Amino acid sequence: MALPREPRQKMINIMYLVLTAILALNVSAEILEAFKTVDKSLINSTNSITKSNDVLYKSLSDKLNDPQSAEKAKIWQPKAVQAQELSAKMATYIDNLKQELKKEADLSMKDVDGKQVEDFKEDNLDASTRLFETNAKGKEFEQKLKEYKTAMLAIDPAIAKEFESNFPVTTDVPAGQEGKVKDFTSTYFHMTPTVAALTILSKFQNNVKNAENQIVTYCHNQIGAVKVIYDKFQPIAAGSSTYLMPGEELVVTAGVGAFNSAAKPTISINGAASPLNENGVAERKFNVSGSGSQKVHVSITYTKPDGTPDRLEKDIEYTVGTPGGAAVMLDKMNVFYIGVDNPVTIGSPTGWDKTNVTMSGGTISGTGSKRTVRVTAIGPASITVTADGKPSTFPFRIKRIPDPIIKVGPSSGGRLQAVIFRSQQFVRADLENFDFEAKFRVTGGTIYFSNPGDRSVKQVSLTSGSLGAAAAYMNALVPGSTVIFDNIRVVGPDGQPRTIQNPPGFSLF
Repeated sequence: MALPREPRQKMINIMYLVLTAILALNVSAEILEAFKTVDKSLINSTNSITKSNDVLYKSLSDKLNDPQSAEKAKIWQPKAVQAQELSAKMATYIDNLKQELKKEADLSMKDVDGKQVEDFKEDNLDASTRLFETNAKGKEFEQKLKEYKTAMLAIDPAIAKEFESNFPVTTDVPAGQEGKVKDFTSTYFHMTPTVAALTILSKFQNNVKNAENQIVTYCHNQIGAVKVIYDKFQPIAAGSSTYLMPGEELVVTAGVGAFNSAAKPTISINGAASPLNENGVAERKFNVSGSGSQKVHVSITYTKPDGTPDRLEKDIEYTVGTPGGAAVMLDKMNVFYIGVDNPVTIGSPTGWDKTNVTMSGGTISGTGSKRTVRVTAIGPASITVTADGKPSTFPFRIKRIPDPIIKVGPSSGGRLQAVIFRSQQFVRADLENFDFEAKFRVTGGTIYFSNPGDRSVKQVSLTSGSLGAAAAYMNALVPGSTVIFDNIRVVGPDGQPRTIQNPPGFSLF
């Protein structure tokens, strides 16, 4: 429009245009918080990958010192170290870029609860443009990423062949509106809020760590497992005693004869997976119940030297004696859980017509030796068995059922293929490694979606475990996208709502 000739009116119109521009550039606090959430998730993911890489480097060092694997390790361990050095140098470079960006956004230190923390303008739209476009750091960063990819693939021709087409670090940018493709700097850093630009840099750091992990894992796999020749296989499984009284502890020890770590045994005792101790054997402790002849079933699955799996089975028999007085034996474990039926077995030295069973802290139902306990609140509980006028009281603990694990499809978080994630229709709460059949129902939560090249983080609220409300954003997910679940709420058998701590985040590939 044409500006009026009168100077005062000209000034008013110019001020209006300036204020309109300021309003247009304003970035909402909700968007800034969403970027900070995504950035924190990316940093946590990077730290997890770093820990995984440390395990691989330790294993490579061990293989280098093992005479049976040293020959191949001498070839591949230095290549893994080369990948480690290149990745560390690239990660440090990105850390320096982050610090420069904060300085452009008026970085200062402020006191928070007695601690000095960084303070900068998170919504500043000029800092990233000034650093990456005006000061040409964008072109330099793009060139560094290209050089990093070239150097990593040049470590070995086999590595180049394996990862050239799917290397995690790339400078390719998605097409914009009408299919137009911007350059690297404009796509990621032009008029980008400082906190969003920091998130983008964290995303590239995560990609660098992923690339390091994939190449180091490849080097580790080239060394191969050490083959050990065994003449004979026999199960080792034994109990600490063959005759026990109710409430006494039975220790079951199980393993594979002529054990070696290459056998990779997996041991199950009475259907429950049991981890190996430092001696390569599994040990499980539990209080015996019931009376008379009993047995514990041990199943051992292992890998033979030729690479084929095998299984060994054995039953350990023992006898539970009958005490001279009353007894209460838990059928599952030595606690009562809120919201579920807790079966117990009660023993009495006299007939049931002369025995009375009462409970405090809960209710007990049933007749004879088999009873069921229900509890509703954490606190002390006890069962009193009065046999022939002589009372015996047995104290117990009351616990809440542990929190379930939030899952989408086959995964509880971390890296997942985008095509698999897109096909999921529900988020669920699974209770793993628990003795009771207890179901949890998802009642609500929040999902954040971040796609590569899209500075806008999408947020969807859930009112159940269905992902139907997020269908549009699910269908738009591509490799490089990040999905974060937050404030996931569930209800279990006790009917009490709870919010799951540390719900999952997914990095799609």
